[in-house]
Amino acid sequence: MQEHPDENVSNQYKAGSLTLVGAVSLGTGVMIGAGILALTGQIAELAGSLFPLAFAAAAIVTGFSAYSYIKLSNAYPSSGGIAMFLQKAYGRGVMTAAGALLMYFSMVINQSLVAKTFGTYSIQLFDIDSTSWIVSALGVGLLFFAFLLNISGNRAIGFFSVLMAVLKIGGIMVFALGGLWVSGFSPFVENSADIAENSVTGFIAAMALAILAYKGFTTITNSGSEIENPHRNVGLAIIISIMICVVVYILVALAVAGSLDLPEIIAAKDYALAEAARPAFGDLGLTFTVVLAIVATSSGVIASVFAVSRMLAMLTQMKLVPHSHFGMPGTIQNHVLVYTIIFAMFLTIFFDLSRIAALGAIFYLLMDIAIHWGVLRHLRKEVGANVYILIIAILLDIVVLSAFLAVKASTDMMVIYAAAVAISIIFVAERIFLHKRFAQ
Repeated sequence: MQEHPDENVSNQYKAGSLTLVGAVSLGTGVMIGAGILALTGQIAELAGSLFPLAFAAAAIVTGFSAYSYIKLSNAYPSSGGIAMFLQKAYGRGVMTAAGALLMYFSMVINQSLVAKTFGTYSIQLFDIDSTSWIVSALGVGLLFFAFLLNISGNRAIGFFSVLMAVLKIGGIMVFALGGLWVSGFSPFVENSADIAENSVTGFIAAMALAILAYKGFTTITNSGSEIENPHRNVGLAIIISIMICVVVYILVALAVAGSLDLPEIIAAKDYALAEAARPAFGDLGLTFTVVLAIVATSSGVIASVFAVSRMLAMLTQMKLVPHSHFGMPGTIQNHVLVYTIIFAMFLTIFFDLSRIAALGAIFYLLMDIAIHWGVLRHLRKEVGANVYILIIAILLDIVVLSAFLAVKASTDMMVIYAAAVAISIIFVAERIFLHKRFAQ
């Protein structure tokens, strides 16, 4: 592993450089960018016409999950976020490194998901097929823009995130309330006969994707030491972000259900909001929704890149992952930005939205279970966590993940194979790397 005497990852982190509003903007930026735009149709495909309830049920699971992160953030605010939490629970070993990498790849997968959604919505204004290479090209362009903004520093990102959060939350609320108004505030009334006879397993599996739509709150923890008054504001930012997204998701889901019937939502699953805008608002509404999607996905990618690069930089500083400069100048922070963007671009080009989302959900839920278990076994007394809440959080994650894997086993086994291979490679590679490092 190469060393560089001038590299100090900590010099990129400035205490108090992010306000509470900025932290909330980062969290909602990632959540709303991935959640309601990219996943509404996929969730409806699994849960049937009751898909708005999947968002509500997922919010309950997310609430239990957030408990551990809030307790850990209050006790150990850190720019490494989840990497630091895992280290506190499991030490500097394979479990910490592999668990943090699962979260890292989950977040990069999320960036790819949102970037591809950006391309998918952008082409709705033109006569371009959704399978065109232009979709991936637009996503790659967004990722490159996110890289340029991220190397400009925290202040630029914080200001941009706040501005975009205000625009997109306001815009999405206009879409949701307008859609409900047009439908007479009676979604499902005309389409009640179309309610799919989905199994309980299908509904719970849909919750896995809906949880993925909320997981952006974890990006707040990766900027912990940079947030003003972190022992108070990190946890508060997580709570506020989740509450905002619960309201937004449920209102938008109801608006979509009021504009389209279930087969139409499933057919347009990658751009369901744009399709729902057509009958409700016409061409002007379609344009408004596409512009809104562009704003939401742009800020989502930027916020995610900002947070995930800090976690990988922390892992590098902790010497839990190998690092090479490949001849690049600058600090570790800039290097991991490059690696993150390149990997996200690769996924954007070669994977479709459904598989990207599925891999992200599997990786995240596994890492989430590891966090709760680590707190339960090793940190419960130190952080003052309630044992019953931790056990419920673990059980809920296991139930949701099991249902999701069961559905994928019957519909797309390739996703399970890809996840299993990737997880095996992560654990084996980390074991070999750490064995060699400790043997030196």
